[in-house]
Amino acid sequence: MIQKRWIRGAVLSGVLVLPILTSGCGLFSQETSQSIDPPQIEVKEGVDNAETGQAVVEGETQMTVYLEDRNGYLAPISLQTTLGANEQAGQKALEMMVENGAYASQLPEDFRAVIPQGTQIKSYSYDKEQKLATVEFSEPFADYNAQDERTIVEAITWTLTAMTGIEGVEIWYEGAKLPEMPVDGYPLDEKLTRAVGINIEAAEGVNYGQSTPVTLYFSAQTLNDEQYYVPVTRLVARSSDPAKAALEQLISGPLNKKELTSVILPDVLVNDIVREGNTVTVDLKDEAYQEGQKLPTEMLQALVLSVTESTGAAAVQIKVNGEANIVDMKDQSYSEPVSRPHHVNAIKS
Repeated sequence: MIQKRWIRGAVLSGVLVLPILTSGCGLFSQETSQSIDPPQIEVKEGVDNAETGQAVVEGETQMTVYLEDRNGYLAPISLQTTLGANEQAGQKALEMMVENGAYASQLPEDFRAVIPQGTQIKSYSYDKEQKLATVEFSEPFADYNAQDERTIVEAITWTLTAMTGIEGVEIWYEGAKLPEMPVDGYPLDEKLTRAVGINIEAAEGVNYGQSTPVTLYFSAQTLNDEQYYVPVTRLVARSSDPAKAALEQLISGPLNKKELTSVILPDVLVNDIVREGNTVTVDLKDEAYQEGQKLPTEMLQALVLSVTESTGAAAVQIKVNGEANIVDMKDQSYSEPVSRPHHVNAIKS
């Protein structure tokens, strides 16, 4: 039986380590290799001057916010919006995440904003030196159910830290820094980072106090059959080799196989993982792969998302059986290192 708990005050120490998605026979899952368009993403190729956060510029722009899907999972959603000359991207993103707020009509079907209805962002600031975003919410922010508390914390943290230069978040409420969340007491005494995890899960038998977090990207579908990626932080038995632990979990696939699928199957092996500077090289082994064979776009995108998320690297070099001349179903070349996309999951609203 799978246990899924919102762990109040859990300290996710250790590295959110390397994911490459898995579950089935051959290089990719039959489920995800059907004629379903992969999520729309904005890719920046190469590693020169690459930024791993979302790029937001004045005027018509894309912005990534974390919304809750119909299955209760948070997912990054790319929205088209306009950023005014005096608007700050972080504040605009948070305003878009207010339930039934001014931007509700821009959110895609099957997804909901998680910041409590009626909440206003009273102030927002960014300290470049400390890489810290500070946000102050108005009184309605405290009006939510206890079971939604961790989801709110994760959504705010992951949305803001997706922006270039932001690594930590502080939450204020009605003029004072919150020591803990107002309903169920999630601790806020330290700045929030991605170490809080997202969509946390754990298989039965894992001791939460002696666990290692690994963040994995899986695939899901809307009711309109649009595919999108869902990041999941899984708690596993503490390991001295977290990279190996992550790969073992990826091979085992999602715990919730009803709502999530993976894109690489378990007979694919990892030959090698090497990091040099800001680039991680992943060499996969698949006996069924033939040189020149086009690989599923969703598999390669998920691999890049997962590896950059877990390592903080700017780019990923993908090889299969030692060969780097990789091409996806859309004829996009992966022969050179590919940077993390600025935006992901551009689902129609």
